[in-house]
Amino acid sequence: MSKIKPLNDRVLLQRIEASDKTAGGILLPDSAKEKPTEGKVIAVGEGKARDNGQRVPLAVKVGDRVLFSSYAGTQIKEGGTEYLILEASEILAVVDDAPFAKAAGGKKADAGKASAGKSASAKKAKGKKK
Repeated sequence: MSKIKPLNDRVLLQRIEASDKTAGGILLPDSAKEKPTEGKVIAVGEGKARDNGQRVPLAVKVGDRVLFSSYAGTQIKEGGTEYLILEASEILAVVDDAPFAKAAGGKKADAGKASAGKSASAKKAKGKKK
């Protein structure tokens, strides 16, 4: 865990390393790799201070996976580990796989129920014709 505590609307994150292979299976040398634009939030500040002294809480929390611009923030090194400090406004998105998994699972389950319902009604229709 880091000893660094970001101030105000700043976020401390650690880059998530990009894959060494391309989608086609080609191994990339270090010189050809791009800087990763995905990271894990390690610590967050208290939020941006308004004129009246109240704090606006940040939209990200510790442990979130986030996307950011390649040149965003300031790189620092602490304890042999590289971190990135950036403003909350430089974060482009939070990566959350859970909603997609639920949506995909929900559609499959509904499709299965619909096809089961059709086959049951089709059986009833055939039974009535005979």
